[in-house]
Amino acid sequence: MSGVARRTVVAAAGGAGLTAALAACGGSEDGGTGGTDGTGGTNGAEGTVGENAPLAMTGDIPVGGGKVLADKGLVITQPKAGEFKAFSARCTHQGCSVSRVADGVIVCPCHQSHFDFSDGSVKQGPAKEPLEPTPIEVTGQAIRLG
Repeated sequence: MSGVARRTVVAAAGGAGLTAALAACGGSEDGGTGGTDGTGGTNGAEGTVGENAPLAMTGDIPVGGGKVLADKGLVITQPKAGEFKAFSARCTHQGCSVSRVADGVIVCPCHQSHFDFSDGSVKQGPAKEPLEPTPIEVTGQAIRLG
């Protein structure tokens, strides 16, 4: 194997290891790992087999609360029964991932920014910009990217 080809293989292998290590850093408040959708792909992850798989089921999202889907970079809330909202889980202050939904707010653990769980607006800084909304659709019990 030539030196260039060997470096390419080593770099590719190193990149795969980094990807696996970074993926292992993700998690959710409830300890879930994301699982699979039964088609060989991940639940709604972009660019995978099964990308139309549900992000979550409506019963997974408590009324008046929400759930952080860290492996998908999303937080889904249900401010009122049957009303589901989704936002980027990335805090607009310094890019940390939000960690939980409690008492009507989405909480970032890094600097304690709080965002309204019904519209993503800033309730408490240091963040100054709202969370980015993510379009979703609810079909039956399934919540999917919209």
